[in-house]
Amino acid sequence: MSSPDPQQAGTGGRPEGVASTDGRLEHLFDGDGLYGLRATISAHAPRLELSAEQTEHLLIVAGELATNAIRHGGGGGRLRLWRVQDSLFCQVSDTGPGIDDPRVGSSPPDQERAGGRGVWICRQLCAALLIERAVPAPGAVVTAVIDLTAEG
Repeated sequence: MSSPDPQQAGTGGRPEGVASTDGRLEHLFDGDGLYGLRATISAHAPRLELSAEQTEHLLIVAGELATNAIRHGGGGGRLRLWRVQDSLFCQVSDTGPGIDDPRVGSSPPDQERAGGRGVWICRQLCAALLIERAVPAPGAVVTAVIDLTAEG
């Protein structure tokens, strides 16, 4: 499954961390910026016409993906957020070593282990989770697709 890429439409030279007029959002983050990322997403949710439950799911998914980018992907990254009809796309990219197994988080985590649940949680809240290597740069690109017609 390939997601529509907001970059193909162009950003029109707008600054980072600012929403475009068509509802897309780009936000750079680092380890000190998770609170700011959540606040930005919360403030942007009405523009995307999200319900309170959809906003909570988005905050969980974006927070987990951003935390992974900070911990495993070089200390920070870029979040992109856009909507196409009844699908919401939340994409996090980083400059770390990448993810070797695109199926990570496909099965329930080991209950004996601390940590390692973030990607699995994201998969539970999303219609699809696409994990790719950044091209041509190093890093990972993770795109979560949230079905806005799904209940619960």
